[in-house]
Amino acid sequence: MNAIILTAVWGLVMMLGGAFIKSKTLPKYLAIGGLSFVFLANLWELYTGNPFSLLNVDTKEMLHTNSFNLVFIAIALGATLLYFLLNGRDVEKVGSHVSEYFALIFFVLCGVALSATFNTLLILFLGIEIISIPLYILTGSDKRNLKSNEASLKYFLMGTFSTGIMLMGIAFIYGGNELASFFINNIKLGEGKMPLLLTAGLVFLMIAMAFKVSAAPFHFWTPDVYDGAPTVFTSFMSTIVKAAGFFAFVRLFENAFGVVQPQWQKLIVIITVATLLIGNLTAVFQQSVKRMLAYSSIAQAGFMLFAVFALNDKAKEGLILYSAAYSLATIGIFAILIRMNDYTIDGFNGLARQQPVMAATATVFLLSLTGIPLTAGFQSKFYMLMAAIKNGHHFWLVIVAVLCAAISAYYYFRIIQAMYFKEASLGADNQPLVLATDVNDRFRALLLVVAALLLILGAYPQLLIDWLHYRP
Repeated sequence: MNAIILTAVWGLVMMLGGAFIKSKTLPKYLAIGGLSFVFLANLWELYTGNPFSLLNVDTKEMLHTNSFNLVFIAIALGATLLYFLLNGRDVEKVGSHVSEYFALIFFVLCGVALSATFNTLLILFLGIEIISIPLYILTGSDKRNLKSNEASLKYFLMGTFSTGIMLMGIAFIYGGNELASFFINNIKLGEGKMPLLLTAGLVFLMIAMAFKVSAAPFHFWTPDVYDGAPTVFTSFMSTIVKAAGFFAFVRLFENAFGVVQPQWQKLIVIITVATLLIGNLTAVFQQSVKRMLAYSSIAQAGFMLFAVFALNDKAKEGLILYSAAYSLATIGIFAILIRMNDYTIDGFNGLARQQPVMAATATVFLLSLTGIPLTAGFQSKFYMLMAAIKNGHHFWLVIVAVLCAAISAYYYFRIIQAMYFKEASLGADNQPLVLATDVNDRFRALLLVVAALLLILGAYPQLLIDWLHYRP
């Protein structure tokens, strides 16, 4: 509750402040200060079990908070705070409406909090749309770049289409359940054969949610949108936003459709396999690191789909850990990519000699995304596979996931090879080209903090997971 109201209020403050703030630097500090306060307020609610008294409003049970969704919101807010610290200066370079960019991100975070706590299909729809609409604007924020304009238009059209599918699914669910209720706990599935309207609604909602998390075969918008959007916003879209989509996916299907899981589980299996294969195999052939990360985000979505497939305690723990590990590693590698002068894999040649700290932290980020032991990425993948095994069905899916993780090692290790085992290209004066710019000690220190968090979570995942079982 704290996160929903405070992110919305601070988004309004940032938006209205844009009319009076002339400095391009001040909005970044206002955003960092505001988000720090929201993060602490969310931790207070998690620790005490109650929001601040002035925010303790009656939601008519349309929202439901517990340790599971409050921990996820804390991860989303904490990862966004690190994103602001690492990339705040890069947001300033996108255009002249810096305060408005940060305001839109706060509105997205409000949608993330709604998507994590919804108890009715109406709040789910509002949460997804509050996430999506600001992203359409952020994607096209670089107005001088035709690729950004094209990506924004494509994202808007595809997003609108998926929204229509979601609304159709919600309408079928509403019309098909006996209580004519939007509350996810009142859909009353599981007694006998599923009615046709409920079946159609379930399928439409699955398609809509698969689109939002860029799962195959509904992933086709992802590479072009991620590649065309300003890189600093691609980092945010592919991490916090994607994790929020999966959290909403799990919450919806566990509470509304969990009792009929055997009837829709095979559809999730097909989507999971297609996502893993398409994401990994296509990423292998990419020369642009940014586009390769876009396809790898599809592959990572395949692993996160195991939480929807399994719907057990291990799946919840794995989803929380995966959200943290994937967000930290991807924000870190994108922060490095933004400062590179060349986004191709060859552009990383010799980086270890010019920027050893950047190369070392990039290696940690890539190893975590691969799932190498002693990193948070390994633990998160392990928890997802354990959830699938505990579910007891389709064991072969675990084997497919392990093989796909091995494929991902190829394209991630290409960047590590370029950084450590290849020489930087020479310029006209026979001197190595400068590979990265705008790198200072503060930026290096923040990268080391993010890398350290990944290693700590890799060694002690219970530091995060134990909060799921915390009761104030």
